[in-house]
Amino acid sequence: MAKKNALYKGTLQNIILKLLSTEVKMYGYQLTQRAKELTKGELEMTEGALYPLLHKLENEGLIFAELQNVNGRDRKYYFLTNKGKRQQAEHEVEMKSYLFNLNAIFNV
Repeated sequence: MAKKNALYKGTLQNIILKLLSTEVKMYGYQLTQRAKELTKGELEMTEGALYPLLHKLENEGLIFAELQNVNGRDRKYYFLTNKGKRQQAEHEVEMKSYLFNLNAIFNV
């Protein structure tokens, strides 16, 4: 993750879960590109930040991975589990409250 993205680091798990909740299935590179697109280039997830977190989420039972063959190449897609969907919904409520409060503080 680039230096300018230090503030995103603590929320990267929530970002990944949110992206998976809206896209159903995504592969690693697709996650990085979608985050970059939605933030107009501000959030650049590196492989070094993304893949360890994907493995952690998988070990915690929040996501699962499935290999699919696309044009003769194996691609690992990630999906939310039911547990992951519940956690994502809970964390989204917390994040919206957090953002509301930050907005109140920084827009004084």
